[in-house]
Amino acid sequence: MIQKSLNALALAALSLALAIAPVMANGYRPKDKPVPVANGSMVVTPSRDWNQLSIKPGKKAETWTLDGEQLNDVTWFGGIAPGEPLVREVSKKRKPLPKFTSATLLVELPELLEATYRSAKDIGSFKVTGSTPDRFLGQDAIRFSYEYVDNDNLPRRGEARAALAKGQLYMVTFDAPRLHFFEKSLEDFRALSDSARLS
Repeated sequence: MIQKSLNALALAALSLALAIAPVMANGYRPKDKPVPVANGSMVVTPSRDWNQLSIKPGKKAETWTLDGEQLNDVTWFGGIAPGEPLVREVSKKRKPLPKFTSATLLVELPELLEATYRSAKDIGSFKVTGSTPDRFLGQDAIRFSYEYVDNDNLPRRGEARAALAKGQLYMVTFDAPRLHFFEKSLEDFRALSDSARLS
């Protein structure tokens, strides 16, 4: 009797999972095919296949991955205007996010990302480990690296590239567990971000 109940429960769970699977489906991004990202503000031509997650962190942001969001997370932020946060605010009153401003300088963008991660991801430990001038999207830019400990106490490393164009912020971030996955996928991230162009 218990086995029949467990089988019926398993069948019901499988049916529910299959019913909602299309709603949570991810997009496939094949190599060598240009694709608009971050609300169409940039075009990327990946040199290998990627997956785009269906859940977006913000109106002008989207996430790509090779092996799963927790293993290698590339997030595109495109056309963030002054007064806008990088990601969707859960509660503007209880948990406000920092906003990009027209006075924000390239050298201040690591601080904007840090403050966003601390608030949006409830991260206590975040450290910028380096920054250097860069070219991104054909613009003067900044490339910076960072590390933090996520909510599961997993040490993670990240690298970001950011540029300001026409008064708006364009940025791409790469986060992965510090051990193995960061180094494994770093060159894939760099090749992907190198292919980005303003649309």
